[in-house]
Amino acid sequence: MFRKLALSTAMALGLATGSAFAAGEGGHVEDFSFSFEGPFGAYDQMQLQRGLKVYTQVCTACHGLKFVPLRALSDEGGPHFTEDEVRAYAEQNFEVYDEELEDYRPALPTDHFPANTTAGAPDLSLMAKARAGFHGPYGTGLNQLFNGMGGAEYIASILTGYTGEEKVEAGTTFYENHAFSTGWIAMAPPLYGEDVDFDDGHPNSIEHEAQDVAAFLMWAAEPKMMARKTAGFTGVIFLVVLSVLLYLTNKRIWRPIKHKP
Repeated sequence: MFRKLALSTAMALGLATGSAFAAGEGGHVEDFSFSFEGPFGAYDQMQLQRGLKVYTQVCTACHGLKFVPLRALSDEGGPHFTEDEVRAYAEQNFEVYDEELEDYRPALPTDHFPANTTAGAPDLSLMAKARAGFHGPYGTGLNQLFNGMGGAEYIASILTGYTGEEKVEAGTTFYENHAFSTGWIAMAPPLYGEDVDFDDGHPNSIEHEAQDVAAFLMWAAEPKMMARKTAGFTGVIFLVVLSVLLYLTNKRIWRPIKHKP
């Protein structure tokens, strides 16, 4: 019985993985190492700040983060800027339309990152979440569970997966990308390496820039990930202790009956 169940499970997982690869035509996602992976992982504050800089100077040309409040940049566990730094960043980089003024004004920490609809590109607020966990990148939870592969790996792989080949179909230019599901993507390569100079002297190769912005977008999609991990770990400890207490209570209650002469 157990053998049949094991074989059935293995076949189901194999079919699910096979169909996922067939649907994606073999898009290759690299297994990058991020600090927030695993049950005890945490966001790297400096990496998030570098990723924010890459997003601001490169990605905002086409993409927005309309679901992310600017004030979250000061939250503990995130980029953790001071309130003055958040205010200065918002004012220097973004303008928002104020209905009361009927005009644009510099953004405030109480505003969200502006949306960007001019290029028709998707908003990045939930991009990493959409590709994370048990629905990505290959359609099953095995890569996320055993290899830690999820949304951040997918984004970093896309950014570093360009081959330099191009083709034009129906008036649209497509770029070959090993990580994209069909092998060709309409987004031109956004990173080339040395696109941004980091204040902490961190390397700015295309691989480092891709991982930094991928980590930032993972935080944008899951800003409370560390709190959830802490709550989950606390819950597991509680359940273990409760299970031990229930076992001992059960033994104590039934011991007189089991050993009744």
